[in-house]
Amino acid sequence: MPAPKNTFKHALANGETLIGCWLSLANSYSTEAMGSTGFDWLLIDAEHAPNDLRSLRDQLISLDASPTSPVIRVPIGETWIIKQVLDLGAQTLLVPMVESAEQARELVRACRYPPEGVRGVGYVTTRAAGFGTIPDYGKTADAEICLLIQVENRAGLEALDEILEVDGIDGVFIGPADLSADLGHMSDMMHPDMQSVIMSSLGKIAASGKAPGILSLDDGMTQKSLAAGAKFVAVGIDIVTLTNHSCALSTKWKSNL
Repeated sequence: MPAPKNTFKHALANGETLIGCWLSLANSYSTEAMGSTGFDWLLIDAEHAPNDLRSLRDQLISLDASPTSPVIRVPIGETWIIKQVLDLGAQTLLVPMVESAEQARELVRACRYPPEGVRGVGYVTTRAAGFGTIPDYGKTADAEICLLIQVENRAGLEALDEILEVDGIDGVFIGPADLSADLGHMSDMMHPDMQSVIMSSLGKIAASGKAPGILSLDDGMTQKSLAAGAKFVAVGIDIVTLTNHSCALSTKWKSNL
């Protein structure tokens, strides 16, 4: 029995456009609810949300019965955390702050078993291999891991051409918030200069044959990103949706008093 098929990875390879949502509530119950809302993928954030290994595991479990693909953003591109998250059963990872082709190659190695990589061969005890019930997991897992990396600062932009030449990277996500800050436009990703950089970067990624990704809460920017070639696009954040709707609801009724 081989490793489970990664439908997200195969959809990107087929050139499909996938719409997703960011999850920052760090809660398996809300994640399960989001899995019923029709998104193609949900990003479980371990960089800026208060997630740990157990809460990541619980959220992966909560999406098992959902057609939605889970993506986990690790807090940092270190081999040790990548090993642990893959052993939890994650098959698609997003790694923040990638700044060089050398770093990208090390991330690829972290996601693969020897001799191509450095992932520890202890899968018989892990959730990823069904706790030993997927006998061919070690031989088939590499092909089903989807590695997405974030380019989100000046150094990453300058190295983008070299990063795009690295085999084993499935997609490159442009991080508009951090990129805007690093380029001197803190909290202003809609600045014309930023929009030009973002859209040209998405186009360059698309031309390389890798899948471009973006998070956008602005409809106009989302449309521009799709036109520029973006293939995995997050259009919302759970906690932002909750607070915005709740603020509007409270204002609506308190203003009628």
